[in-house]
Amino acid sequence: MLLSPSFAGAETRYVTTLPGLPEKSGIFNFEIIGDCNRNRPLSVLFCVARAAAIILRFRPHLVISTGAAPGLICLALGKLVGARTIWVDSVANGERLSMSGKLAGRFCDLQLTQWPHLATPAGPSYFGSLL
Repeated sequence: MLLSPSFAGAETRYVTTLPGLPEKSGIFNFEIIGDCNRNRPLSVLFCVARAAAIILRFRPHLVISTGAAPGLICLALGKLVGARTIWVDSVANGERLSMSGKLAGRFCDLQLTQWPHLATPAGPSYFGSLL
């Protein structure tokens, strides 16, 4: 939600795993997707199905994710339909890139970190933090 002012004037659709979060931020153009992780393979399948339905319905030109497995799934599916993709690794990962962040770096168009010491010439890049 911290990035939402950056998209003023653009047609956007937000996808989150947290019911109630968008409304608290005054955002009403959103979709809820189930959370998932590698320790719950069945939840990953449900997440992929829901994310695919969203991506196919809205056909985004750009997908931006701020982390975790559901965001990585949306990013990958967006790439498959021709969207440009941006990964912003979570501010919570200050010691090393998240596992999803490492995977995202393989196929996203732009990979960003919020920690200057995690930036490398090959990516991710650091341009500042959100907090």
